[in-house]
Amino acid sequence: MTTTPTEPRSVDAAPATRFAGMLPTDPLLLRLSLLTLLNAFGRGLFFPVSVLYFTRIVGLSATSVGLGLTVAGLFGIAAGVPAGRASDRWGRRPVLTVLWIGCGLALAAYTVIGSYASFLATAIVYAALCQASMGVRNALYADVLPARTRVEGRAHLRMVTNVGMGVGGAFGALALQLDSPAGYTALILVDAAGFVGSALMVHRLPGGTARRPVDDAPVGSRWRAVRDLPYLSVTLFNAVLALQYSLLEVGLPLWVVQHTDAPLWSAALIMILNCVLVALLQVRVTRGVEDLSGAVRAMRRAGLLMALACAVFGCTAGLSPLWALAVLLVGAVVQVLSEVLSAAGGWTVGYGLADARAQGVYQGVFNSGQAAATMAAPALVTVTAIDHGPAGWAVLGVLFVAAGLGVGPAVRRARRDTWRGEHGEHGVSVSS
Repeated sequence: MTTTPTEPRSVDAAPATRFAGMLPTDPLLLRLSLLTLLNAFGRGLFFPVSVLYFTRIVGLSATSVGLGLTVAGLFGIAAGVPAGRASDRWGRRPVLTVLWIGCGLALAAYTVIGSYASFLATAIVYAALCQASMGVRNALYADVLPARTRVEGRAHLRMVTNVGMGVGGAFGALALQLDSPAGYTALILVDAAGFVGSALMVHRLPGGTARRPVDDAPVGSRWRAVRDLPYLSVTLFNAVLALQYSLLEVGLPLWVVQHTDAPLWSAALIMILNCVLVALLQVRVTRGVEDLSGAVRAMRRAGLLMALACAVFGCTAGLSPLWALAVLLVGAVVQVLSEVLSAAGGWTVGYGLADARAQGVYQGVFNSGQAAATMAAPALVTVTAIDHGPAGWAVLGVLFVAAGLGVGPAVRRARRDTWRGEHGEHGVSVSS
């Protein structure tokens, strides 16, 4: 059968997510799982030690490191769309290979920095390359995974990511305990090697190298994603729902320490619970979220569940230590249900509403929205929940509900866009 530009493999192929135990039987998804595991393990190593390395080993102040990483994050947001356009022009695999090798080299450069200027320059390069790679990676998934199993495949890869980062984080914790320059340096170099190894594995994947048909289209259509208002509105609502990731990583630990009597290790326990439940639930939850109608329902429920989680978290102030811990865990379970629904719905709308002729640019825009949310979340959580207690949690809850309810009208508007047509060229049916 004839395939679309985003569907180099036949959609009649065997479902990509048939599993033998926890392992996929599809050879392509297995290879994607292995490179994802390698990449996630390296990032898990570096994540818990990065700030301490810059402050304790390099000798920078915590404030200057935070400011530098914020500036670098801005460059990361800006890099997504140009990288997506490059992948539309020259192919996903070559561009992603170059970006991940660049990430590895930038990470390795952290081991030789000796001044704030060199730290800032390296952080900007690393953030730009890494953020750019995420949109290109997502566009590669659109190329090589069959449309009818793409979301389930993404769910499996997210499970693999959680496992890889969890194991990597455990080794990173050991390095924190040793607290030696050699230990920090070794972890950074292992993470750098992980990026390079992943890049080499990407380079050997089938597909993802062809010249994109967008290059035969008018110049304006090649960058259409940046002025596609219906798609941008969906991106915005998805970004608001994605605030929950940083809320869990940044806001909740601060809440536990400053506003509750729960044990200080409660935040760590919640993070572990989150990783385990996401790994167990993500693939199952995606079933039924493979089309846009299912995605809208999932994201609407995600917004409501996240509002409920905010209400539960807000109730923990003033409780006894054990009750506070118990209620926090209940809220964490509700938040996980919101997270897996939101992720599945986001993948479906992100792919299903994108113009297949410029999938790289569209995924760059969609991923940049999530990156912007990640940057904004710490400040937003601080000025709401941390500064104003339960009332602040209520404000966050209203925001999540509004985003979940807003997805439906935004998707309907995007589906009426005459550019896409009845079924479009996206590789995902927009039928109900």
